[in-house]
Amino acid sequence: MEYTACINHIVQFIEENLSENLTLESLAKEACFSPYHFHRIFQSIVGVSIMEYVRLKRLSGAAIQLKESDQRIIDVALDYGFQSHESFTRAFKKVYGLSPLLYRTSAVELDLFVNHSLNKFKGGNYMEVKIITKPKMHVIGYSLQTTVEEGENKKDIPSFWQDYLSKELCSTFGETIRSKEELGICTDYHSENGQFTYMIAKEVSEEPSELPAGMTFRTFPETQFAVFTTSPASEENFTSMIQSAWVEIYQNWFPASDYEQCGDYEFELYDERCHNNDNKRIDIYIPVQKKK
Repeated sequence: MEYTACINHIVQFIEENLSENLTLESLAKEACFSPYHFHRIFQSIVGVSIMEYVRLKRLSGAAIQLKESDQRIIDVALDYGFQSHESFTRAFKKVYGLSPLLYRTSAVELDLFVNHSLNKFKGGNYMEVKIITKPKMHVIGYSLQTTVEEGENKKDIPSFWQDYLSKELCSTFGETIRSKEELGICTDYHSENGQFTYMIAKEVSEEPSELPAGMTFRTFPETQFAVFTTSPASEENFTSMIQSAWVEIYQNWFPASDYEQCGDYEFELYDERCHNNDNKRIDIYIPVQKKK
């Protein structure tokens, strides 16, 4: 099934089953993908994680029902998949800033999450693509545990990089294979809670006899990758160009290619090209295999 058609099917499935026990595993099974790959596809195409989408749809539906019916708040909560009055109130306040009761009795209008839309990317995002087989890779680096739930990773990872750069931790690696290359690696994804490991790392030839303080060592197996080189971007547009590249990859390249995503890690490669003011570029490495 084409990725966008698959997403539209899942969105409709969610709409019809908001009161059911929807999990990443059950939705991935409905979509015929592994949980990890489905999470990446959904977030890249829609713009939010799959379980964040479910949560926002439930809260929006519940908000509408609070205004349009005289049902008890606990009954509205149960209708939309919340297990208790307390969990519903906590989630509602976190998103909308007020309790369900206050919302029901006030004239406040909320910005409800009603209709899904595909992520949009600006035109002109031409990328060079090549298929390579990368030998077994040893890396050392700094690790962060984060989660896709409620978009925590979108805050945690930029903050992690900012801390890394401000403390000049790039100078703590010692001898590496390519000293000017840094890798942003995503791995160890846990489908039950959306947690994964993010590493800022550099490649090494072997495990060091002594790791620098705060670092970890990892080995990744030989892997076939699709490597996407982003189009040149200015400092101002660099971040948005990377984000739109991910959308382009999942929304257009994968459906039109002979490949599908596989494996359990991916990374972005940053090198001296990132230091140009007007022509910043990175490489995105995604593990792939031929479609069956």
